[in-house]
Amino acid sequence: MQGNARALAEIDNHDVMRAYRRWAPVYDATFGKVVEAGIKQATSLINRYHGKVLEVGVGTGLSLSHYKHSLKVTGIDLSPDMLARARERVERKRLRHVEGLLEMDATALEFPDKSFDVTAAMFVMTVVPDPVQVMNELIRVTKPGGHILIVNHFSIDKGLRAVVEKRLARFSDILGWRPDFPVETLMVSGQLKLEERRPLKPFGFFTLLRFQRLT
Repeated sequence: MQGNARALAEIDNHDVMRAYRRWAPVYDATFGKVVEAGIKQATSLINRYHGKVLEVGVGTGLSLSHYKHSLKVTGIDLSPDMLARARERVERKRLRHVEGLLEMDATALEFPDKSFDVTAAMFVMTVVPDPVQVMNELIRVTKPGGHILIVNHFSIDKGLRAVVEKRLARFSDILGWRPDFPVETLMVSGQLKLEERRPLKPFGFFTLLRFQRLT
């Protein structure tokens, strides 16, 4: 599975850190409300599986209480401000299935190969500087036969929305995310089989991709 994605707007970790330092205090009450439905749908799918789960870009931990407690969940994020709120949430809600919340770069995961049964990146790929490298890292740390779930906004090629997305792309460094982000960007490896692709309720603005790692 190999995509021929067009070039993406440049963004770096400094842009991301700056954006999420601003967002952290109000994230749950603003963007958190937008993504809540998608998080519930994605975690309900992950809850069909067993074993160890890695969530990349765990943010303030909005998803953590939705995982079934028999899973062993590790979350990582680049932003210490967001992680501080995630740790407060785990403590407050006594989420004992959460094994760790670590500050880490998603392009260089500090885990051995084939460490997790399920890996997930929700609302992350438009934010990271190198989404292809993040995808490759998810493949590396997922066990053969395991699953990778992506939830993200993907841009389209035609219509008014496409025009808006392309115009906003020039401000990606200020926004801290890329409005113009085609799904083909993530079709990077023959080690993956795309098992499911579906728009998420309520409006279909976000899409869930479910891959299985083959080898």
